[in-house]
Parts: sequence; structure tokens; C-alpha cells
Amino acid sequence: MTLINSVVSWFMKKRIHQIELFMKYPNEVQEEWFENLIMGAENTEWGRLHHYKSIENLDQYRERVPIQNYDSLKPYIERMLKGEQNILWPSEIRWFAKSSGTTSDRSKFIPVSEEALEECHFKGGKDALTIYFNNRPNAQLFTGKSLTIGGSSQISQLSPDTSFGDLSAVIMKNLPFWAEFHRTPDLETTLLENFEEKIEKIARITRDVNVTGIGGVPTWNIVLFNRILEITGKSNLLEIWPNLEFCFHGGVSFTPYREQFKKFIPTDNMYYLENYNASEGYFGIQDREEPGEMLLMLDYGIFYEFLPVENLHDDNPKTLTLDEVELGKNYALIISTNAGLWRYMIGDTIRFTSLSPYRIQITGRTKHYINAVGEEVIIDNAEQALEEACKHTGAVIRDYTAAPIYFNNNKSGAHEWLIEFVKAPGEFERFVDILDETLRKINSDYDAKRFKDMALRRPLVRRAPEDTFFNWLKEKGKLGGQNKVPRLANDREYMDAILKVIEPVKS
Repeated sequence: MTLINSVVSWFMKKRIHQIELFMKYPNEVQEEWFENLIMGAENTEWGRLHHYKSIENLDQYRERVPIQNYDSLKPYIERMLKGEQNILWPSEIRWFAKSSGTTSDRSKFIPVSEEALEECHFKGGKDALTIYFNNRPNAQLFTGKSLTIGGSSQISQLSPDTSFGDLSAVIMKNLPFWAEFHRTPDLETTLLENFEEKIEKIARITRDVNVTGIGGVPTWNIVLFNRILEITGKSNLLEIWPNLEFCFHGGVSFTPYREQFKKFIPTDNMYYLENYNASEGYFGIQDREEPGEMLLMLDYGIFYEFLPVENLHDDNPKTLTLDEVELGKNYALIISTNAGLWRYMIGDTIRFTSLSPYRIQITGRTKHYINAVGEEVIIDNAEQALEEACKHTGAVIRDYTAAPIYFNNNKSGAHEWLIEFVKAPGEFERFVDILDETLRKINSDYDAKRFKDMALRRPLVRRAPEDTFFNWLKEKGKLGGQNKVPRLANDREYMDAILKVIEPVKS
């Protein structure tokens, strides 16, 4: 294994020169990809509809193709799901990554082309390792196995030639055979549909394996870590995996989990690397050990545009290219990809922390949301669930806010709701149950995280005294105008501030 580690690390280091090239010539690389994407799709149905053959520059592209979202592309994607080809992208689309839904859909199905797999998702994974070996020349990662666990790994067939699943499952199902030599557990175990069974099997299989690296969403890693320690009776993971050196994470903010990981892995030599990999594409990799920012990856078959968040609701808003962005400003991310997503707004907002090279931070979503463990609850989900709970319990709501309760050791997370009622529900516990059940019904990711309370417990709902939110806004000098109570937040800043100035009525 030592020889393999040396050979693989040597090949990966060669890629650093290509990364340095797009860091040095970012605009030229992006212009080349723009031309390649337009030329590649000119004979697709979408390309013919928008006259791609005669597009000569970005201004013409902007004029002919409005900014898109899932709802606007849905009619085309639905046809692709049924097996139609050459709609949005010329190569055959056989895989779709299932992700959290939109206002009108419980789930989205994002097309994943062969090019997107090879030139984007696989390349991103390899580049993360490349950056790691570049930063840690004496790394011994390939002397052992890497353990990766996703949130949901079910693969489902839409037809004999079309399949969908969680992005992690789609990637694992398509990995080359040689990739299996370095990972644990086996693919069959990794893709088990029953998550509880999968955790149990992974824990028992990997406790006797020389695990040198771990990856995935921190939420699910913690569930696995706790089970492994329970089975082995050990106090930390280094007693089980003494050669553990690398953690590859993404999907949710690592901030709430950082201290917990230090307890599981009590060493300063552990290397933590964040990545920005979504169903729509692989966008960023942390290229320095300092947390909080990622290198924007510019040669993955993606052309980027950036929309200032203050212009989100403008008619025909003007997007910016890399050479036009500024430090510290929030932008909605707009992408055109080698899977046929054209000027697609993915819903994330970012800001640039460096312009040479281009490094970014994820700052949130274009809408209010909670995504503490990958549940992606948006404001529309919350409004629907509250409406249903009120309808069945006779409640009337004046105002509310909601925030996450983070994972804490063996205790799963939850959503905390602070609600000021005009009329309290006749049956309070039923109100909470309907709120929870409706969220599970309309949001597949929330439903998955609520499975047996493994990632999210039943919501904690507090009743706020009369005028709670009015007085809070008044204290902040934010009465009137466009000021309003934040409905959903992905941190506890607002919730904790309000709880400090009130004593909620016990539910």
C-alpha cells in the first residue's frame, strides 16, 4: 500500500499545474468553456430554440436565454426523465440526481451527463485529494481505506435506461472499478436503502479496517461515529483508526460540528477539507488549511455568472462575470453546465474573499431557509405546514420565527419554532404533530432527516407572549418600512436574541 500511496500521490501532484493555470488565467479559461458549451449544445432542442449557432458573445447569450430555475426547465427535464434525448444536452442522459424540492415540487431531478460525471464531479473529488497531497507532501492516505457515507443512497429506476438517486449514490454507482480498492465498506453496503441498517453494518465492517480518511455530510458521520464507539467501547476514533489523517466534508456548514469532531478525533494533525459539491455541479474546494473559504474551480465544464442579491427581483437583471465581481458582496450563483443547465440559478448565495485567485464563501440561499443537516426547509415549506396546522387546530398566527437546534453528541438536532398566536391552537401537541407531518409530506429531504429521529427530532415549538416580535423589532429600531421578523434562519442569531428578551410561555 505504501508503493500505491507514492504512485497515486505523484500523479495527483501533476494536476496542481493545471489548477495553477486557471488560477493565473481565470477569465480566459471561463471564456473557453463558454464557447465550448454553446458550440456543444447548438444542435440540441434547446440550442435550436435559442439559436445557439449564431451566438457570438455573452451579451447575445444573455439576450436570448433568460435566467432559469427548476420550474422553468421542468418541462424539458420531465421529457428527459421519460428517456427523450438531445433536449438540453447532446450526449445521452441516463442519470438524475434527486435533491430537495422547489415551491411546487417535493423533489428536483437534476440531469447528470457523462461529461458532468467525468469532467466535474469525479474531477472535483480527485482535485480535493490533489490539493490535500500538495498541502501535505508526507500524507499516507492511500496506505489505508477511505470511509465515505452519504445521506441517502437509494438508487431507483425510472425506466430500464434511466435511474435516479442521491448525488452521492449516483457518483458511487458510476465510479471506476479501481476506486473500490481504496474505499470502505463495499458498494452494496454503502447503497443499502435502510439507513439504520446501513449505519449498523458500516460500523461493524469498518471497526477492523485501517481507515485513514473519512468523508461525507458531518451529520451522518456523527451518527456513525457514535455507533462505532458504542460497539467498540472506545473513547475516541483514534483508538479504532490510529492512522486517521483526513476528513473531507460538505453539504452543510461545518461550524456547528467542528468541536464535536475534535472530541471524536482528538488530534491537531487531522486535516479538514471542505468542498462545495451540489447536484448541479462541483464548484469549490478548500485549498488552504484555514477554514471558511474555497477555491472556485473554473475548468469543470461550468460557466459562471453572478447576480448581485439586491437585483434578484429586478426585471431582466444584469449578471456579472468573474472580472466584474467585488470582494465582500453577496451574489446569487448562475451556472451553465455540461449537463444542460442553462443560466440556471441554483439558489445559493456566495461572496468572494479573494479575487486573485478567486475564492468564495457560501453565505446562504436566495430565500429564507433552514439547512442544518441537509433538510433544506424553505419559507414556502414553513408557510404550508403552518397553514395546515392552523386549519386543523383552529389556531391563528400573528408572527413566528424558526431556527435550528444543532446536533450535540448523542442527541440529534431539531427545529425550534417561536410562535406568537392571535388564537392558540385547541390542541397544542396536535398542532406540533401536523406541522411536522406536513413538512415531511412536502419536503423529501426533511422527511429523510426525520427518519427515526436519527438526524432531526420532532420540532420544539414555543408560544411567545403577546407583542414579542413587535417589542423585539422596536428594541432594534426596526419598526415600519421593509423591516420584518426573519421567518427562517440557518443559525441561531435571531432566535437567541429574541429568547433573551422574553420568557416564552411554556408549551
